[in-house]
Amino acid sequence: MISALAAMAGERKRGWWEEYRETLPSSLLDLAEAEHHATGIRVAQAITVPGLLQTPEHARAIFREFVPALMPHEVEYRVSHRIKRQQILFRDPPPPYTAVVHEAALRMRFGGSETANAQLAHLLAMSERDNIHIVVIPFSGTSFPVSGHGVDYFYGPVRQLDTVQLDAAHGGQLVDAAASLERYRLMLDRMEDVALSASASRDLIHHLAKSA
Repeated sequence: MISALAAMAGERKRGWWEEYRETLPSSLLDLAEAEHHATGIRVAQAITVPGLLQTPEHARAIFREFVPALMPHEVEYRVSHRIKRQQILFRDPPPPYTAVVHEAALRMRFGGSETANAQLAHLLAMSERDNIHIVVIPFSGTSFPVSGHGVDYFYGPVRQLDTVQLDAAHGGQLVDAAASLERYRLMLDRMEDVALSASASRDLIHHLAKSA
């Protein structure tokens, strides 16, 4: 663990997210840094598509719904930051990324039909990447171990350096207590267990895109 901490400390140079230090909440910068250092990522969302899988138009539509409302330039800062975060999925080598998404999130029409359909097409394209695993919990499922908020689990080089971010109305909250980490690993395991297979999930996404 000491060697892992030393290696991470050596990498703690100024990251790209620092350019947003004066324009975005610190929780968003912490999120980008956690993703950057993660050796693997698992996320779960029930209402929205995970941020790393959103198109710019979809992200923009979500940010425009914030309460209290964001100013137009604040929306654009957040969209820019979100899209830059997605670069980690394309680096060499990319971290393994698993997203568990409820069907409800796929049926939300943020931005209207054109934006929603483009988002579904983007999900299908991203699901074909070797490092990305997307599974859907359908409405027809008989159980849903919901946490009440979005969950982002970041694996560190050793278990003691794992971190979870929880989405909340007041902003993201980072959690690293061992008991909490165990709880969220178990919750994510259960969510994957009740989700469709990756192939069946792609079929459902494709069906929703065609029927929209």
